[in-house]
Amino acid sequence: MGVVTGVRVAVRRARLLPPWVQRADAAAARRVNGWHSHPHVDRFWSRLTGFADKGVLWFTIAGVLAVVGRRRAAARGILSLTAASALTNLIAKRIFGGDRPTLEDIPIGRRLPVQPSSRTFPSGHSASAAAFATGVALESPRIGAAIAPVALGVAYSRLHVGAHWLSDVVGGITIGAGVAAVGAAVVRPRPGPPPTPLPAGADRELPASPEGEGVFVVANRSSGTSIVRTDPLDVVRDRLPLAEVRILDDDEDLGEVVRDALARTTPPRVLGICGGDGSVAAVAHEARRAGVPLLVVPGGTFNHFARTAGVPSAEVAAEALQRGEGVRADVAELAFGDADPITVINAASVGIYPDFVQAREVLQRRLGNKWLAGVVAAERVLRRAQPTTVVVDGRRAQVWTLFIGLGRNDRDTPAPLQRQYLDDGLLDVRILHAGSHLRAIASLAFGRRTAGLLRRLRLIPERVEAYTDTEVTVDVRPRGGQPPGFAHDGELAVDEPAAASADLSAPGYRTTVRLVPGALDVYRPAVRTTRMEGPR
Repeated sequence: MGVVTGVRVAVRRARLLPPWVQRADAAAARRVNGWHSHPHVDRFWSRLTGFADKGVLWFTIAGVLAVVGRRRAAARGILSLTAASALTNLIAKRIFGGDRPTLEDIPIGRRLPVQPSSRTFPSGHSASAAAFATGVALESPRIGAAIAPVALGVAYSRLHVGAHWLSDVVGGITIGAGVAAVGAAVVRPRPGPPPTPLPAGADRELPASPEGEGVFVVANRSSGTSIVRTDPLDVVRDRLPLAEVRILDDDEDLGEVVRDALARTTPPRVLGICGGDGSVAAVAHEARRAGVPLLVVPGGTFNHFARTAGVPSAEVAAEALQRGEGVRADVAELAFGDADPITVINAASVGIYPDFVQAREVLQRRLGNKWLAGVVAAERVLRRAQPTTVVVDGRRAQVWTLFIGLGRNDRDTPAPLQRQYLDDGLLDVRILHAGSHLRAIASLAFGRRTAGLLRRLRLIPERVEAYTDTEVTVDVRPRGGQPPGFAHDGELAVDEPAAASADLSAPGYRTTVRLVPGALDVYRPAVRTTRMEGPR
């Protein structure tokens, strides 16, 4: 039967393709199939090609890009992918068609559990990969260059698992890149970082320190780093030579280091933090208790709070400190039972996002890279996620995620990780009710500009429940035998083992998020333009 099938495929391909293409395909197939790779290598390529099925890999990466403020790049990548996928699967495959390589030629350890049955030319996986990577590169060349090896890996994986011929992959890459290029001609890209949003909040005079005297800055290297930013500590040391800079060791507790500094005979007059949002929240908590202002030096992967405050770089932070310019910001307190409340600067949540944070922390320790750990963690959460049962202010619901953000946000943003205003005086509650996994991830990834299109494509739910309040009480019920974790500002406030402990035992645990208006003084440049009105 295998010989007959092979002859039939060869005859059909001879009718459709020029001889030189057939020879190239056959040579590439012999080379790839004849390579004796380790089973772990075969498993890697199989999992990569499976992760790219239905664009899940690209939606995951787009979600990460959207969360870190690269929504235009994420949107162009997804729109390019969508157009290329439609062109490939609905038109090109019907016109050109073709048979896939015969199963007998593929090493057993590489074969997919379910062999694709659609026509082979062009490769849909390759077209989607090339379209997404090219689309992102048009908006952000550096990020596009980082994604390109992943896209090429997906294209090669189709050869490794024997799902396509070389010509199928080349054809898919050509179509995908071409679709993205046409899209760029229709809607011109805007390379470069997104503009800094107009900071919110009334200007406030704070203690000035032209050279950093009386300033204690803690740097948390484990917060991750931006892929397009130089080391902010070099700027701090250059602009603020008298500031005390303390780099946190891996085994040190950030809060304890700050409290020790505040307990000195001559405590610092300003607390500074160079790190991500979780580190900022921890130092903000100590700054509130000590009654001193906070200097935020963007030094993490995402830096949501710093961007909202109008401090996009270490240079801007240093300038605000030297001039004594700042703002008073709202925070929230997250309380579990009788424990001391935790300071929240952006948002608190339960559901998919804490699952993602917990998985990312475990993987980061193994992989050593926060970005890579985030992508792998998102894939695992997407594949294994279960709805969470919560009781919100007395109302029971099954949700993918519950977000409680500071300040009113875009109406179509189900997961407002970055606040828009510093002194709005309200909590913004978003409840994403349980549905399909793909719709949940798409909802968490995209905001107002792409929400309409994604709804029409049935990729996100029709409605996300949203309302505002100043205090929210949440009862979290067990899931899979134990209560799920609770997160704030990109960090776990309660992980699953802690949630299952004696003091937070079944039938779950209760937490309260309460707004504290004007509780934190933050350095930022004075705003000399008219403040924009918030969403109503």
